[in-house]
Amino acid sequence: MNLPIVNALKQTSFPRLSAVVLAMVAASALTLAGCSNSKGFKPEVHKPSKLPAITAPAQTLALVWKDSIGSEEKSDPLRPQLDVQDGNVYAASHNGHVYAWSATGQKLWQVKTKQEITGGVTAGEGLVVFGTAKGSVVALDAKDGKTLWTKNTSASILAPALVSDHRVVVLGNDGTVTATDSSTGQMAWTFDIPMPSLTIRGTSAPVLFDGSTVIVAGAAGRIYGLDLATGVPKWERRIAVSDGTSEVQRLIDVDGDPFVSGRQLYVVSYQGQLAAMNLDNQQINWVVDTSSLRTPAEGLGNIYVSTAEGKILAIDEQSGKTVWTLDALSFRGLSNPAVVGRYLVVGDAKGYLHIIEQTEGKVVGRVKTSGAVSTIRVVGDRLLVNSSTGALSIWQAR
Repeated sequence: MNLPIVNALKQTSFPRLSAVVLAMVAASALTLAGCSNSKGFKPEVHKPSKLPAITAPAQTLALVWKDSIGSEEKSDPLRPQLDVQDGNVYAASHNGHVYAWSATGQKLWQVKTKQEITGGVTAGEGLVVFGTAKGSVVALDAKDGKTLWTKNTSASILAPALVSDHRVVVLGNDGTVTATDSSTGQMAWTFDIPMPSLTIRGTSAPVLFDGSTVIVAGAAGRIYGLDLATGVPKWERRIAVSDGTSEVQRLIDVDGDPFVSGRQLYVVSYQGQLAAMNLDNQQINWVVDTSSLRTPAEGLGNIYVSTAEGKILAIDEQSGKTVWTLDALSFRGLSNPAVVGRYLVVGDAKGYLHIIEQTEGKVVGRVKTSGAVSTIRVVGDRLLVNSSTGALSIWQAR
């Protein structure tokens, strides 16, 4: 069993765990995924599945351009994000460099901020925003990379910010939601989400609904709808229930971003469920038992999830019934799935981008980038890819 990095809330501003917490997690992991022999319990290790065969003609993606910004911190791999504003592409490295390129891959500017960047980047309202391991929110001018303002918060920021309607909203690793004025960096409001004593190191990003509601998810299996302007809670809903005898078995973090499609919200948790909720009345329409730390995707009336075991599930977004399951990529360390053009694409720890036919779930092609694929996202008809080696690549759907 492959366990994610686990975080103790007592150390939310620091990426390292105490020896006590590490020992507890290791013991729980052995209990969860061990097999008995004369030498005691040993964790179960799964070999990645072999690359599935592809029948001709193979589908592919066209590489638009690529670049490199340096590798991430191996001991604390987090979720970087490329973002696009006015056609320009923005990215940041773990060691504090922030970059801007034109749509054709021409580097526009590069700045060194001397920050340990752990969340970001997000581009919007003329800003490029990122979060740091020490809990700072930093806004740069999207035109030249000049620092416009810095705001300190209470804990590490491990996911991208939401930038909308003169607000910059971040979720800290201690459960504190902080909103600042996008022009001045002044505090607008805060909201505290209750957190368990042990969590997976990572958070989901705040997402926007109906132009005025910020949706945030916590590590205790609950989601919240907050007023974007004031931070006043509009609603709260449980979407996952913990189960198990150890703290590790009871982890139900939501680290993949909540996904909004129309008036429906889809949220997936670790060791929990994929849940579909009606945003008009906050009623749960259906749940599917699964485990994932990745953001779902939507296409052809399906919700797609890459599970912790490396399966891809296609779930009918109205009924919650399983349309198909792809297990040919099991234990390959899958990224989040994304729909680009006619196909579903998912990356893996070996740097492959797998192209999957949406109706039946067959792998019909693949392309290769450098390093484990951390995140992928779609802007228009282009696929933006981050890898653990700092390789960035932009792909066009054929």
